[in-house]
Amino acid sequence: MAIEQVQNLPQQYVTDLGVDYGKQLAGLTSIPLDTAKLAPQVAGQDPLQTQAYNLAGSGVGAYQPYLTQQAAYSGPNAYQSFMSPYQQDVIQTTLDAFDKQTQAGMTDIGQLAAASGNLGGGREGVMRANYQSNQDANRALILAKLNQQGFNQANLNAQTAFNQQGQLGGNIQDFQTADINQLGRLGGLQQAQTQAGLDATREANRLEAFEPYERLGTYGSGVASLFSGNAPFGNQSTVTPNPTPLQTALGTASVLSGIFGGGQPNTAQRRAESAVIPSWPGGYNQ
Repeated sequence: MAIEQVQNLPQQYVTDLGVDYGKQLAGLTSIPLDTAKLAPQVAGQDPLQTQAYNLAGSGVGAYQPYLTQQAAYSGPNAYQSFMSPYQQDVIQTTLDAFDKQTQAGMTDIGQLAAASGNLGGGREGVMRANYQSNQDANRALILAKLNQQGFNQANLNAQTAFNQQGQLGGNIQDFQTADINQLGRLGGLQQAQTQAGLDATREANRLEAFEPYERLGTYGSGVASLFSGNAPFGNQSTVTPNPTPLQTALGTASVLSGIFGGGQPNTAQRRAESAVIPSWPGGYNQ
């Protein structure tokens, strides 16, 4: 008896698809990718950020002139720059008026001495000396008070100027800091927008570069599913090879055994009939 061999063969179009896929895969992977289009890019510094940076650099120590001027308004001689130019005139006018009053007092003493008959006497001299001494002391007190008033006012003005210079320096620093922060924020927004554009371009380049690979991958998955062996391929063919001398002899022996042995197959026949070629992966049974 002849041994039958069954082959599950794929349809020709499946084989053609596999060959086509292999050619496309080899051709696509032989072309190098333009990685320059896929390289990450960093957005440059926005002009507003550059302006903020330059402003911050130029602003370092910008308050120094105010500190220098402020120092001039401190110390024991700070009041001198704030003495009123009219202070001396006020003092002189006040002293001149006082001196006239003193002179008038001396005249009164002479008139009293003459009226009492002591004109030119020792008593008149003592009265004049005491009066002059008192007036000199009063004059000195008036001058001291006027000088003190001028000093206090000048010193107060110096303290005011000191505080104002410090406040001006602080305000300029604050204003400059606010400008730097605002420019930095606006520049950061612009830089982020530019970076988003660069990232979008890079992603578009990536999609364009890998689209053939993704498309070919989908194609390959479909072809692979046809070769997966999950179901028999379209056609089946039966190949009956010519019997070998051994198979012929075994067949003859089987016939004789059926005649003389009551139809029971012998051991050799069972072994020959049980000879099966193993199945190959992917559905090919050789």
